[in-house]
Amino acid sequence: MEVGTAFGKVLRRLRKQAGLSQEQLGLDADLMRNYISILELGQQQPTIKTLFKLSVPLKRRPSEIVALVEDEILADAASSTKD
Repeated sequence: MEVGTAFGKVLRRLRKQAGLSQEQLGLDADLMRNYISILELGQQQPTIKTLFKLSVPLKRRPSEIVALVEDEILADAASSTKD
């Protein structure tokens, strides 16, 4: 799994767990709603600055978000080797 795809899956999951729409997350993180969508679709990867901005409304440390992305990639790799 690509890093951007994994980040997008994690971002969407965390956003939904926080009860935020893409628009509200964008407003809270001072980012455009369409950029949130692009990130969730895995079409772009965030900068470190963006990761820090997203971490505040998601109530997660940036390092925790990165660890979740790593877990997503490893889980996908493990399931791919079982096929």
